[in-house]
Amino acid sequence: MGEIVLVRHGQANSHAATEEEYDRLSDLGFRQAEWLGDWLRDQGEGFDAVLSGTLRRHRETAASMGVEAAEDPRLNEMDYFALGRALEDVHGVPMPDADGFFDHAPQVMRAWHAAEIMGTETFASFEARITSVLIEAAAEGRRTLCVTSGGVIGMALRHVLELDATRLAHVLMPIHNTSIHRFHIRRDQMLLAGFNATPHLDRDDRAHARTHY
Repeated sequence: MGEIVLVRHGQANSHAATEEEYDRLSDLGFRQAEWLGDWLRDQGEGFDAVLSGTLRRHRETAASMGVEAAEDPRLNEMDYFALGRALEDVHGVPMPDADGFFDHAPQVMRAWHAAEIMGTETFASFEARITSVLIEAAAEGRRTLCVTSGGVIGMALRHVLELDATRLAHVLMPIHNTSIHRFHIRRDQMLLAGFNATPHLDRDDRAHARTHY
């Protein structure tokens, strides 16, 4: 049986108003990634291939985990800020504060999926590039680690579980920074085996480090 392990990047600049401002790890983000790398080594987890997106937060997470990753732009995140601006332009829905994203994200995903908004790429293009990475990595007897972002992980879940746009948004929102998501590969099947695990943060003295953004 093969396995694909997706890891979300560490906490980034949560006070950003643009993708460019967001794209760097916070001090806590670096620590989260270090703890995750330590945990994976302690568990003896080895991988046949390690990939990461090309965004700064992906590269910083992989480096802090202590893994050497081949960069693949297909693992890069959607530009949510651009999608939010497009939603406001088309439907008059403003970007929310941090607490408002649970209501905002489903509106964005539905409008993007329906091609009412585009942002920097279409929904279909985003979905196609994520799916292509998964298909290439899906091989029995092979373990692949991918350092990426929450939207990519959500799209992988959509691919495996056939989620509609609303449910895609619902699985996006609880994804923790440096969380682990596992897919088992059995012949031509890709099976969800783990979602949003943060075993490296389970200690009481690290409870503060369980962050969503």
